[in-house]
Amino acid sequence: MTSSERTEIRITGFGGQGVVLAAHIIGHACAIVTDQHATMMQSFGPEARGSSCTATLVVSPHEVLYPYLSRSDVLVTMSADGYQTHIAELAEDGVLVYERDLVTPAPDLPQRTYGVSSTRIAESLGRSITQNIVMVGFFAAVTPVASPEAMREAVAESVPPGTAEFNLEAFDRGLEFGLESVGLPVSQTVPRVTQER
Repeated sequence: MTSSERTEIRITGFGGQGVVLAAHIIGHACAIVTDQHATMMQSFGPEARGSSCTATLVVSPHEVLYPYLSRSDVLVTMSADGYQTHIAELAEDGVLVYERDLVTPAPDLPQRTYGVSSTRIAESLGRSITQNIVMVGFFAAVTPVASPEAMREAVAESVPPGTAEFNLEAFDRGLEFGLESVGLPVSQTVPRVTQER
C-alpha cells in the first residue's frame, strides 16, 4: 500500500457479480464502522447484466476532496476483462485480489497477489449469488483496509433484510480462506454465524 493517508481501491467484474455491493460494503466498513472518510463511484457497460462493471473507492482519515483514482493501491477483479483493463493502473507496491477461476494473472507481477475461488465457494454453500460476499471476506483477510470485524458488521448492515445469515456465512468462508492464504490462524479470528443466533 502506497500511503496511509489515502487508499485507492478498484473493484471490477461484470454485471450480476455484485461489484457495486462489494464496494459499498467496504466503503461502509471504512466510513461508518471505523469512522474514516470514503467516496465511491461506479460505472457500467451499456447492458446491465454480463457487461463490464467497475466501482472505485477512495478511503482516507481525512475528507476526500478528490474522489478519482490516480493509481490503485488495491485491485479486486472478478473477471478476466477487468483484470486486462485495469492491471496497468495498479501501483507497483499494490495488492491484486482476484477470482482465480476466472482470472489468470501474469506470473511476473511485482504486486502481491491473492486469489480465491469465490464463485466455487459460494456454490458450495448453495448460494452462488453470494460470491461477492465471499470475495469481501477474502479481501478483509488479505488487505489492511478495514478490520474483519468492521467488514463483517458492514455486511450485516448492507445486505437485504432476511439475508444476513447466509451472507455472513459466505463472508466467514471467504475470510477463513484468506486467513489461511496469509498464514494466520482461523479458529480464534473468525466469529461463527451460529454464535450470533
